[in-house]
Amino acid sequence: MEGIVVALLGLVLLVAPGASLVLLVWLLGIYLLIAGIFRIVGIFLDSSYWGWKLAAGILCLIAGLAILSNPLWSTTVASAWLVILVGFLTMLQGAAGLVVAFQGGGWGMGALSVLGILFGLFLVINPLIGVAALTLILAIVMLVGGVGAVVQAFRMRREAASAQQPRRVR
Repeated sequence: MEGIVVALLGLVLLVAPGASLVLLVWLLGIYLLIAGIFRIVGIFLDSSYWGWKLAAGILCLIAGLAILSNPLWSTTVASAWLVILVGFLTMLQGAAGLVVAFQGGGWGMGALSVLGILFGLFLVINPLIGVAALTLILAIVMLVGGVGAVVQAFRMRREAASAQQPRRVR
C-alpha cells in the first residue's frame, strides 16, 4: 500500500512540478510550527533537558513562521536544503536496497541501489544543480521507490505462499 501511495505522489510531482515544490515548502513550514509547539509543550510532560527543548521549540517556531510568511523566498532557500535531504535519503534508500539485493533481492535491485547511492551523492555535493530539478528528481525517486516497493511486496507474498504449501513426496 505504501509503495502505491509513494508512486502516486511521484506522479503528482511529475504533473505539477511548480505547485508541488511550493506545496512541499508550505508543508515544511507547517511541520516546523507544529514541531515547535509540541517541543515546548513537551517540556511540561518531561522536564529533562528543558533548556534544549525550549531552544529547539523556539527555533522551530521561528523557522516555520519565516517559511510561511515568505513562501517564495523560502522556496528557493528551503529547496537547497530539501535537495540535500533528498540526497541523503536517496543514499540511505540505496544502501537499504543493497542489503536487500545481497539477501536475494536480485541484481536489478542491486543496480538500482548503486545508482541511487551515486545519485544521492551527486545531489549532496551539488545541491544548487538539484534545486532546478528538485521536483523532477523527487518524482523519479518516488516512482522508482514506490514501484520497487510494490514489486518487492508481491515477491515476498509469493515466496511466503510457496513456503506455506506442503511439498509432495513421491
